[in-house]
Amino acid sequence: MKQENPLLNNDKLPLFSLIKPEHITPALDVVLQDNRAWLDKTLDTEIRFTWNNLVDPMNEAGNRLERMWSPVSHMNAVVNTDALRKAYNDNLSRLSDYHTELGQNTKLYQAMQSIRANETGLDAAQQKSLDDSLLGFTLSGVALPEAQKERFREISQALSQLTSRFSDNVLDATNAWTKQVLDVNELAGLPESALEMAAQTAKQRDMEGWVITLQFPSYFPVMTYADNRELRADVYRAYTTRASELGANLEWDNSHVMRDILRLRQEEAALLGYANFAELSLATKMAESPQQVLDFLEDLAHKAKPFAETEFADIQTFAREQLGLADVQAWDVGYVSEKMKQARFDFSEEDLKPYFPADRVISGLFTLVEKLFGVRIEQQSGHIDLWHNDVRFYLVYDRTNTVQACFYLDLYARQHKRGGAWMSDFCGRFRRADGLQIPVAFMTCNSSAPVGDKPALFTHDEVVTLFHEFGHGLHHMLTQVDYPDVAGINGVEWDAVELPSQFMENWCWERSVLDMIAAHWETGEPLPESLFQKMQAARHFQTAMATVRQLEFALFDMKLHLDPQAAEPGKVEAIRREVLEQVAVIKPPAFNRMPNSFTHVFAGGYAAGYYSYKWAEVLSADAFARFEEEGLFDAGVGESFLKEVLQVGGSRKAMESFVAFRGRKPSVDALLRHSGLIA
Repeated sequence: MKQENPLLNNDKLPLFSLIKPEHITPALDVVLQDNRAWLDKTLDTEIRFTWNNLVDPMNEAGNRLERMWSPVSHMNAVVNTDALRKAYNDNLSRLSDYHTELGQNTKLYQAMQSIRANETGLDAAQQKSLDDSLLGFTLSGVALPEAQKERFREISQALSQLTSRFSDNVLDATNAWTKQVLDVNELAGLPESALEMAAQTAKQRDMEGWVITLQFPSYFPVMTYADNRELRADVYRAYTTRASELGANLEWDNSHVMRDILRLRQEEAALLGYANFAELSLATKMAESPQQVLDFLEDLAHKAKPFAETEFADIQTFAREQLGLADVQAWDVGYVSEKMKQARFDFSEEDLKPYFPADRVISGLFTLVEKLFGVRIEQQSGHIDLWHNDVRFYLVYDRTNTVQACFYLDLYARQHKRGGAWMSDFCGRFRRADGLQIPVAFMTCNSSAPVGDKPALFTHDEVVTLFHEFGHGLHHMLTQVDYPDVAGINGVEWDAVELPSQFMENWCWERSVLDMIAAHWETGEPLPESLFQKMQAARHFQTAMATVRQLEFALFDMKLHLDPQAAEPGKVEAIRREVLEQVAVIKPPAFNRMPNSFTHVFAGGYAAGYYSYKWAEVLSADAFARFEEEGLFDAGVGESFLKEVLQVGGSRKAMESFVAFRGRKPSVDALLRHSGLIA
């Protein structure tokens, strides 16, 4: 019976504890069957199609599917098991088929065209929604001859499987590697917090001593603090050869998966009349052409590389003179940099950790958001069904004390959870016939978990990551747009979608905000002024090296997808070498297989779009500069950002929203200043 399947519990929050792998296929059967039956019946009628009798019910059908599938996709990422993964992957091609079928439905396309052309009284958001959807039909191959439509469908299906497989391989390779250490002297240099975590990890796995893993909160301290150079080299090699032919298990080698993905993306682009996948990718972005993106990235590289070369030369000098290290290798850079930072600024990231207990950071973040945008956030406990006992659930209230949105927060790294940090959603804002559906977000990080009886203590980087993801969450949750396709982050050009997230990062450096989020976990004392000054002094330490590293990823991604022959054996490595030659100051060792775990590009939405981080950073730095100019907590500026950026979502072009907030087009100056790249 339908109602016994928790995935068909469509009017409530997901019942995570009841969802089992065997529920997935039957639930998808029901939703796809109902949606198809309704659409066929509707398109067979001889009525004049309108927003109300076609688009709105289409949105209902899409919403129902999203509410059924998003908990499945989310659990596959955060509580991955073999059975769940199999059920998820088995249904990906069916989902892909359904979306392609909709996108290639000529009757539906013509009906949408007629609504756009003939219906008067549509508001701007409805018009943008229809324009986006008509472009979507074109990019799904609606105009292709039948045989090519079929080939397009096969490609979409295969790509959904391959990208999922890429991600699975990275997760498995990350989870599989551990290093057991029985003599604590081998871990000399590691801070107390990292040693405690390694001991806790060993205990959790019924092992003696200390265990290092490739989860970032375990990997990072080794690369930054371990005096044992051999250990650093060992862990670095394991991390950078994940999911490659040099890894522990060839079943997880992504080399052929990448080539298949690149080949199919190129074929898809060619079917749709584009010279390469980069051109196809930019059809829905702010950037007008691949050349414009390359010019932007290369111009930034030209400005940043001289600074980065100086920074690296300083590392080499310091390593030679202070540490007796003649040749600095990739696994030495983090370690030497940390020693330099301590020598130059009398400061280490570890000094900050006691001041960033998770609860204090979270409540301070909420205080900031309340000050800026007038919303109130409250944790709910008790009756909420969660997928893990670390997860928290919150309600977001607007100024009238009405619940405007809600979200789940999953903060800590653990086994069977994908690495990285992201915001995804259960559902978006949608004004339905029976009332307003509020947005529900999933916010996921992989921060350091509590150790023993200590609370979770964050590095400043982990605080910045949390603020970043929360920016995406605000974009999703504070929207005032009632149509799902253009509400929140939907319909926002991909190279602008990072604007609110990167904007939020800036607050983590402001003294007034640090007073909200930082207090010593034992004494409650605020962050000492001396420590704040050291942190500020060190803020631009090696930012040029960090910048060229991001540019290396972005250029590699763009050039890869510009090259129609990228799928040929050896081509991925050749393109990477060319990019490293162009921008990198630290040449990685020959065994480094970064592309094999580059999930953003091979399993996320960033293919020929990784440049978005830098592109949107120009927007976010310039947007934040208005707060710096007019007053950080000036009510008018906060209100303007809320109204012109967050609330409008994708209901108009991102550049229009930026100009409405800033009063002009973006300038790169603020980014160069924030990155310390102005001499």
